[in-house]
Amino acid sequence: MEQILGLYALPYDPLYPVVCFDERPCFLIGDKVEPLALQTGKVRKEHYAYEKFGSCALLAAIEPLTGKRLAQVHPQRAKREYTLFCQALANMFPDAIQIRLVQDNLNTHDTSAFYENLPADEALALAERFEFHFTPKSASWLNMIEIEFSALARQCLHRRIPTVTQLEHEFLALVHEREAKHIKINWQFSIQSARTKLNSHYTAIQIDNKKFAES
Repeated sequence: MEQILGLYALPYDPLYPVVCFDERPCFLIGDKVEPLALQTGKVRKEHYAYEKFGSCALLAAIEPLTGKRLAQVHPQRAKREYTLFCQALANMFPDAIQIRLVQDNLNTHDTSAFYENLPADEALALAERFEFHFTPKSASWLNMIEIEFSALARQCLHRRIPTVTQLEHEFLALVHEREAKHIKINWQFSIQSARTKLNSHYTAIQIDNKKFAES
């Protein structure tokens, strides 16, 4: 946790951009009964019954300090899709020496994905573009892309969307709109905050950490 918080506290460096990445499943859901037409001044009403049309995977990344974003929609989230996304991410930062990528510990999130989907020389070249930083188990809240996914869910993903085509159109359009507006993330939780607010966990492993507790 402190490693990632320290990463977030670094000043902006275009040669070593900090990028937060994650992926989430999305279920394709349609209405069995057409919702009532929207009327001015009234809440939109829809029937409780719905139909399932499968699922897909949404992959997204954000550079919090600039608001630069990348998003893709795939039928699944396996090593091939992860490799394709990382290739696109590397192309977004052609001048970067290394991209500091914050992500969770999903078993597809490592360089083995590159070697299984690319020739060895291309896999190594892609792997060298990244410096991986993994969130601790059960601490996905440390990844700032979760904030972006929350905003996307409120504006788009919480509605019933029946097809991949419609989902891709609406999801990517919203991501591009947010990027065009240069919406950034102002992260406030620091190492000092962690040592104070989570002090009971710190003292559980080292009693001297009590000195960081609020007086």
